[in-house]
Amino acid sequence: MAFCAKCGTKVQDGMGFCPSCGNPTKAGDRGYAPSGGARADIQDAQDNKLMAILAYIGVLVLVPLLTGAHKTSPFAKYHTNQGVVLFIVEAAYGIVCGTLSAIFSWIPFFGWVVTSALGLPSLVLLGFCIFGIFNAVNGKTRPLPVIGGVTLIK
Repeated sequence: MAFCAKCGTKVQDGMGFCPSCGNPTKAGDRGYAPSGGARADIQDAQDNKLMAILAYIGVLVLVPLLTGAHKTSPFAKYHTNQGVVLFIVEAAYGIVCGTLSAIFSWIPFFGWVVTSALGLPSLVLLGFCIFGIFNAVNGKTRPLPVIGGVTLIK
């Protein structure tokens, strides 16, 4: 049984289009399931595992982007997209956190509480990184929680 590369719906072998979203499929292709977390093509996943892992490590997302791994491998492309989205969220969070910390840091006690509380969501972002790396190591294409549905690299 194949999966639709666009929506992750199970598609019977030999069908030319996804019954859910109408996306064209390759007959007999056991393609990727970005939203379903299916196992990727084993050879592709093995060949591009390092690029997929690097995509989740902050600015190292540039490595698969600049080497072009995302253009030659669907597995690397999927994880590079997830890494880019995560990096953008991390950068935006860093800007907001830095700005609010600068604003509230001069207020005794309250500033300390706000600054400390702003550090907690960074643990969630770290968890997203670990989740993505775990999926890349296991050859899976499972989206990150909350932000995994965003597609920037097409």
